[in-house]
Amino acid sequence: MKMVPKMLSPLVKDWAPKAFVISFKLETDPSIVINRARNALEAYRHQVVVANILESRHSFVVIVTEDSETKLLLSEEEVEKGIEIEEKIVDDLQSRHTAFICDKN
Repeated sequence: MKMVPKMLSPLVKDWAPKAFVISFKLETDPSIVINRARNALEAYRHQVVVANILESRHSFVVIVTEDSETKLLLSEEEVEKGIEIEEKIVDDLQSRHTAFICDKN
């Protein structure tokens, strides 16, 4: 395996400083995922981290921003209906993006 450069920093700083930027943080240890997400927000100065745990990644995520943590969870009924967590993620991020655009204007 080779190390690859982190692209988030130049994206936020240089290429698209006014963009609504989202990153993803997947961890195996639930006790560190929120801290790691917050560290990423602080290091890269972007808007949102979608944080999740490997074993529950298909049914539970936390949307982490500078001042909030929003848990998105699929119910058993939603799982039975074939709903995927990505639908909830997209809905949440779409509303955040709209608010971001409105705040900038």
